[in-house]
Amino acid sequence: MKLFEPIQIKNLSLKNRIVMAPMCMYCAPETGMVTNWHRLHYATRAVGGAGLIIVEATGVSPEGRISSHDLGIWDDRHIEGLASIVRAVHENGSKIGIQVSHAGRKCEAEGLEIEAPSPIPYDEKSRTPREMSKEDIAETIEQFRSAAHRAHQAGFDLLQIHAAHGYLINEFLSPLTNQRQDEYGGSYENRVRFLDQVLEAVRSVWPEEKPLEVRVTAEDYEEGGNQAEDLAIMLNLVKGRGVDSVNVSTGGLLPVVPKAFPGYQVPHAEVIKKATGLPVAAGGLMTEPAFADSVLEDGKADLIYLGRELLRNPYWPMHASLELDAGQEWPEQYKRAIPSRR
Repeated sequence: MKLFEPIQIKNLSLKNRIVMAPMCMYCAPETGMVTNWHRLHYATRAVGGAGLIIVEATGVSPEGRISSHDLGIWDDRHIEGLASIVRAVHENGSKIGIQVSHAGRKCEAEGLEIEAPSPIPYDEKSRTPREMSKEDIAETIEQFRSAAHRAHQAGFDLLQIHAAHGYLINEFLSPLTNQRQDEYGGSYENRVRFLDQVLEAVRSVWPEEKPLEVRVTAEDYEEGGNQAEDLAIMLNLVKGRGVDSVNVSTGGLLPVVPKAFPGYQVPHAEVIKKATGLPVAAGGLMTEPAFADSVLEDGKADLIYLGRELLRNPYWPMHASLELDAGQEWPEQYKRAIPSRR
C-alpha cells in the first residue's frame, strides 16, 4: 500500500505519506505565543500516526498574521514555544514542519495597516491595502529569512513557504491581484520575483539538507487568473533556489467557493508534478483510505494531505492502516483498542 510506504525527501524520512495540512487554530494570544492547546493538538496527531505534521500559518510579522490570534515567528521569544511543539511531536513518532506566512491584504489582525502588491481589496467589505514599496518588499523578504532561521533553531524538520490561499506571496503570483508596472508585476518572471527572492533569503539560513516546500494555489477560479500550468511555469523558474517539494491547493485568492468533491485538487497536483519533476502533496476531501492510496499508486502525487478529517479524527492514519491491511503499528498504549477482525 503506497499510502504507508516510507518516503525520503532530503534528510527527512517519513514513515508514511500522510500529511496533516496546516490549519489555523486562532487561539494564540496577541503576542503570538504557543499555548498548551497547540502542544496537545499537534502531539495528538502524532500519536494518531500521521507521518508529517505541518504547523499552522505562522506570521513572519505582526501584520503578517491572518488574525490577532495566530501564532508568530517574528521574535526570538517565539522559539521556545515552537520548540516545545517540535519535541512533543518527535516524542510521539512523527516529523514536523512549519508554514511561515504573510497574510498581505487578508490580514484581519486588529489595529494594523494592511499591505499588498497592489491596492486592491479582497472584497467589498474589506479595507483597501497599501501598495508595497520596494523598501516594504525588501523588509518582508528579511522577515521571511529571520523566520526561517528561528524555525531551524526550534528544530523543525521541514519549512513550508505559504504562497497560497490569497495571502501575500499568492497575491504577487496572480495577475488578478498584482497589477504592478515595475519588475514585480506583469510577466511570469516578474510575478514570481518576490517568491524567488524569499526563497533565496530563506535558503541562506535554512540548512541545505532540510527540505524546503512551497504551498501554492494552482487555480484562482476566475477568468484571467492562474491555473496549474501557470504555477508550473513559475515554479520551474524558481525551483533552482532549493525547492524540494510542492504542496498543491486551490482557491482563496478571491471570495469564490469552488465545487469541491473527493480529489478535486488532484488534477492540479498531477500537472505540477509532471511539469516540474518535484514531489507533490495533494489533498481535497480525500477521506477514504483506498481512494487516497489509489492517487499515490497511480503516480498523481507523492503524499496526501488531510485537513478537517484530522480535526474530526486524529487517529485516521491508524484506522486507515487497518482498512488497507498496511500493518502500521498502533501505539503500545492503544493496542488493546485495535478493532477485532470478523
